[in-house]
Amino acid sequence: MKKILMVASIILLCSKSFAQNDPNLGIIPVPVSITKGNGNFTLDKTVVMVSEGAEGAKMADLLNAFIVTKGGFALREVKNPLLKQKSIVLTSLGAEKLPNEGYTINITPTQITLIGKGAGLFYAVQTVMQMLPDKTNDKIIVPTVIINDYPRFSYRGSMLDVGRHFFPVAFIKQFIDRLAFYKINNFHWHLTEDQGWRIEIKKYPKLTSVGSARNGTIIGHHPGIGNTSTAYKGFYTQEEAKEIVKYATDRYINVIPEIEMPGHSSAAIAAYPELSCFPDSSTYIDPKTPWWGSRKGKQVQQTWGVFDDVYTPTENTFIFLQNVLDEVMAIFPSKYIHIGGDESPKKYWKESRFCQALMKEKGFKDEHELQSYFIQRMEKYLNSKGRMIIGWDEILEGGLAPNATVMSWRGESGGIAAAQQNHNVIMTPGSMGLYIDHNQSNSNDEPVLIGGLAPYTKSYMYDPVPKVLTADQQKYILGVQANLWTEYITSPAKAEYQAYPRLLALSEIAWSPVARKDLQNFAEQRLPKHLARMDKEGVNFWVPTPIGQSDETLTGESFTFAFKVPVEGGEIYYSLDESRPSENATLYTSAFKIVVPKGEKRTLKTIVIAPSGRRSVMKETILNNGYIDPNAPKKTK
Repeated sequence: MKKILMVASIILLCSKSFAQNDPNLGIIPVPVSITKGNGNFTLDKTVVMVSEGAEGAKMADLLNAFIVTKGGFALREVKNPLLKQKSIVLTSLGAEKLPNEGYTINITPTQITLIGKGAGLFYAVQTVMQMLPDKTNDKIIVPTVIINDYPRFSYRGSMLDVGRHFFPVAFIKQFIDRLAFYKINNFHWHLTEDQGWRIEIKKYPKLTSVGSARNGTIIGHHPGIGNTSTAYKGFYTQEEAKEIVKYATDRYINVIPEIEMPGHSSAAIAAYPELSCFPDSSTYIDPKTPWWGSRKGKQVQQTWGVFDDVYTPTENTFIFLQNVLDEVMAIFPSKYIHIGGDESPKKYWKESRFCQALMKEKGFKDEHELQSYFIQRMEKYLNSKGRMIIGWDEILEGGLAPNATVMSWRGESGGIAAAQQNHNVIMTPGSMGLYIDHNQSNSNDEPVLIGGLAPYTKSYMYDPVPKVLTADQQKYILGVQANLWTEYITSPAKAEYQAYPRLLALSEIAWSPVARKDLQNFAEQRLPKHLARMDKEGVNFWVPTPIGQSDETLTGESFTFAFKVPVEGGEIYYSLDESRPSENATLYTSAFKIVVPKGEKRTLKTIVIAPSGRRSVMKETILNNGYIDPNAPKKTK
């Protein structure tokens, strides 16, 4: 019980007033329907809490703990309220008529009723927690309303890569709290990589004693300017992993472990070289070349990229992986186990006498079919244990495993092909803003990242169901996921900076009906309140730039600018003298006009400062009235 109550202590609302003018009541993701009534419900010490069963009692405790942090008082819990006594009622009565994970909230002047079961009742509580405004005179005034809500997709996920950089258990729990608050129900945990094996496997201790450590990490963007001299290491014990699974389960989040195969396996091969294609020179086509090829030894990789290391498809390797998965399945009850399957080079398979002989024996025409054989072997084993596999869309190559779910990351084509073959699909294309390790703006202020451009507005506008699919094929789109790869995400603070506000945008495209999506309402009315909440809680996030400012060059003589602050309680500062804006620049208070003389230009620079002092990147708008740069190259005929 204490663990689930931690959500309430972590998620504190800080909106200054209830947004009566917001038709969506500040709720993210936006519900299926909101019908406002007349009047208000006054929440004060006289209200009682009513629940049924162990599940209802747990949710009542969660909501009551939140009310304590919000209002400074706790509600008395009773079984049978007195006639006309104001109450908050949590019930499953009528929940059987609701869609899976659905809920109903009915607020009248005398009662708040939350209807749902399991995750549905939990999500009803999260919605009420988002709705409650600050107290006034020891009372919280809540408008009367009826909310009917349920998810668009059954799978709503976020992936965190801990292979490149390791994150402590406390941060993982905080991350899970955020997912739960925004109704994201799958935490995809990327546990193994070339650069580090992060989960304890008792049968193979060298996976963590050797495979979890690398001698250093590159400095700067790949290929970097050098390497750190400090060893980088870390892994989760099985008890820690079980603790995280329990923590997530209490919040109706499924934890999906990913154990990469056959590629991205350098860390495992460094620990157990016999898993590679060349455990000794006799099996290598050119015996003069060392078996480790380009790896230059048995180190775990220190740099980023795709490496030629790959498991060899021997019986020894399959036994190893089955033993690993046995321990993984004992920790993670998830129906799905992610086996990777992406970016697996075929170079060493082509050079391996064993692999070439196996291909000939099996009648495979190329190494893609060998990979398909590898994946299907592992799928068959996992299916025999009652589990299903998820793989990145490369598992389509050479023939898709019979029961596999495809995670489409290289655009939508893999997902489309899988759905057309009647396979379940999770859409996560990096090209659609769902790789949240990408840049959030073109500003030079952005930290060192892998590249790309994926502002939250881009992911918000994405529809995970491709229009080219038929109605029957669209049913195979289980949902959508955002991925946080961590080559350049070196700390929890930077992970938060990359995750928010983009995970809030993800929650809406994963949960809400397309017809209910409204980017303007999201960006201008609801998101500013949620970011202010995070700001007060001490969560790091990417502070949006002023709403209404263009980063395109504007031409003309006269310009009028009217901005909106993207974080409630924040301030916008601007400069026109080429200086970097700060608190010493001009404070934006109302619309202003800029006149640029003929033949000149001005640069409008802005910055947003949140109440905590957290700052946005600097944004620039060039205002050009016929200015010609004398140093610009002259055109030739």
